[in-house]
Amino acid sequence: MSSSRLAEQRGEVIAIAQRMTADRLVVGTSGNVSVRCGDLVAVTPSGVDYDDLRVDDIPLVTLDGEVVEGELKPTSELPMHLTAYREHGAGAVVHTHSLHATALSLLRDEVPAVHYQLAEFGGAVRVAEYATFGSPELAESMSKALTDRGGCILRNHGTVTIAETLPKAYNRARQLEWLCELWLTATRVGEPSLLSEEELARCAEQFSRYGQQPR
Repeated sequence: MSSSRLAEQRGEVIAIAQRMTADRLVVGTSGNVSVRCGDLVAVTPSGVDYDDLRVDDIPLVTLDGEVVEGELKPTSELPMHLTAYREHGAGAVVHTHSLHATALSLLRDEVPAVHYQLAEFGGAVRVAEYATFGSPELAESMSKALTDRGGCILRNHGTVTIAETLPKAYNRARQLEWLCELWLTATRVGEPSLLSEEELARCAEQFSRYGQQPR
């Protein structure tokens, strides 16, 4: 058992990072993952093969970006993660370079309403305007697109999803990629039929009561 601070959370970051690769949401060391615990954030390091990560390799940083534990440099996308925590109340952040979502970002300004699952994000998933990776401008662009949403797509780049927990944020990343793949698949043979805003609102209400509720 590791005696490292926040060992459980750091281990969870490793598990989700490795799963991103297995699920083909990233290639190599692209993409990144983080989870918040109080005033600290456990985040994947920069440029390290996820299969080689150990708990002590996961940096712990403050919400201001100061590294307080870990010898490896945090991901270059740290400004984006910290913005999601400070401005959107995230408990966890998942950033992928998933193929279909990135492809859609080259064509659209938001994800078309091809399926009711979109309602789980709180409404239309927006595409953030392009900015250089790791830059404050990208964090600002992401933050604008993420307002009142559970995720967004970064133009010519990838996706960002947030949630209270890391498993939920990761599930949103997978759902977002599936929604984009669905739209791209349908457009190969015709013009997709879309759900109305009213129907998405009804579905959003249904999602608020979805799953096992306290008795």
